[in-house]
Amino acid sequence: MKNLFFPIVLAAILALLALVPVFVDDYGLGLAIGVMSYVALCSSWALFSGPTRYVSLATVAFFGTGAYTVAALADHLPFYAILAAAALAGFVASLVVGLATLRLAGIYFVIFTFGLAEMVRQLLTWYEVNISGTLGRYIFVDVEAYQIFYMLVAIAAVALTVRWWIDRGRLGLAVRAIGDDEVVARHAGVDVTRVKLILFSISSVFITLVGAVQAPRWTYVEPSIVFNPTISFLTLIMALLGGASRLWGPVCGAVPLFFLFEWLSGRFPDHYSIILGLLFMGIVFLFPEGVLGRFERLWKHLVRRKDRENLTKEVSNERLA
Repeated sequence: MKNLFFPIVLAAILALLALVPVFVDDYGLGLAIGVMSYVALCSSWALFSGPTRYVSLATVAFFGTGAYTVAALADHLPFYAILAAAALAGFVASLVVGLATLRLAGIYFVIFTFGLAEMVRQLLTWYEVNISGTLGRYIFVDVEAYQIFYMLVAIAAVALTVRWWIDRGRLGLAVRAIGDDEVVARHAGVDVTRVKLILFSISSVFITLVGAVQAPRWTYVEPSIVFNPTISFLTLIMALLGGASRLWGPVCGAVPLFFLFEWLSGRFPDHYSIILGLLFMGIVFLFPEGVLGRFERLWKHLVRRKDRENLTKEVSNERLA
């Protein structure tokens, strides 16, 4: 029964999500698309960064790559063919980036991934201004909002399923060993570079697809929009709040924080970045293992205390007997 828990829960959630476009208006569907976008991003990000504990800020680099692939090919290919091209572009980019960066660790990896996203944004800005003679591109694709919602749900579901499958196999054991101690994992015979590259590539392809699926919602894209570093930071904060090392952690962090950030950006537009920074520091200090990790530890503590109380009662009863 334990092995069927995830498929049953996922199937129930998907059945409920399938009804969302039927019962909500256009505004509600827009919010649902925003929530599912970050659920998919966080679940995809945690595929690599959760078990390996590598904090990647390259999320927006792949997200923007997907969006710009749609912008570049919208007039030449059907939308679903463009999604395949975006996935291929994300995969190739992840191999190049992964081979160059995954030998780094700690703060060096964080800085490099952040710099990578900024470099891509600046290069595209230079290309658009100096080569194409414009700053952005228009996207006219015949895709309805409900179709975008269902595609985002599919990406999130596949990302969660892939992680569930990895956690149950040898690859999961290898990646957990890397997360615990990379040197020990290497001495134990784990091909550390290969394992990290596989996970990084899978994660990057999903993130690229999220950007590609989202692109038609904007109609007009430019580097400052689709390569906005806030996307990377929001994904990071949401995943950390829920617990990036837990299967459902990114989902539990993305849903409430999306609505909180929507409210904060509307009520405090001039102080939004400051509040975002304070929230990030608070999450790191108060919930280093995420909310699910905190609940899991609390539950284990309660179970142990109950077991001790039961054992004490049994001993007392034996003495009385």
